[in-house]
Amino acid sequence: EYLIAAMIIILAPGPSVLFIIARAIAWGRATAIASVAGNVTGAFTLSLAVAFGLGPILQASELAFIGVQLLGGLYLIYLGLDAIRHSKIHADDMVNQGDIRPSNLRSIKDGFWVGALNPKGLVFFAAILPQFVDKGSDSVTEQLVIMGATFAILAFFSDGTWGLLAGTARAWLANDSSRLEKLRATGGSIMILLGLSVLYLAIVSG
Repeated sequence: EYLIAAMIIILAPGPSVLFIIARAIAWGRATAIASVAGNVTGAFTLSLAVAFGLGPILQASELAFIGVQLLGGLYLIYLGLDAIRHSKIHADDMVNQGDIRPSNLRSIKDGFWVGALNPKGLVFFAAILPQFVDKGSDSVTEQLVIMGATFAILAFFSDGTWGLLAGTARAWLANDSSRLEKLRATGGSIMILLGLSVLYLAIVSG
């Protein structure tokens, strides 16, 4: 069940996916893959922060656990609505990212900060991940760390595939921004549905 939830949030085209696609369109597959490597490292760092910050709290308080779920569900819905509202993308914005191709190290650094500051990732780690832990165990934090690492591995292969596909179809994607707009709107709809399911589970478990 956790793997299914992780893949749903990973596949939903959010900030990270659109960032990777933009890099692939502008500078090709190698830059996109370097950006993916940085992105998943940033996401895993975010998951560690959540695990060590929330783990002890969730283990000690059932009320805190339900509260985190409710807030996370509401925020996912907000992110989904915001993604749909701002789904308009100009093709020039995807292509005109500078004349000089960034080094792989620079791409990794840029990707790291996109992953570490991705609100979709934060909501997933804080509100959805805890649903799959054994709260009665003494190893809640360790469980969160392992699931965060699993998420990062899955994200690397998924986002890497986005990067390779976008790098291969650079002209096709860049010439019609409506294709990217549909991606963003689809991602927003998925996030709304996921947010509603989180709220439902929080209410039922409470």
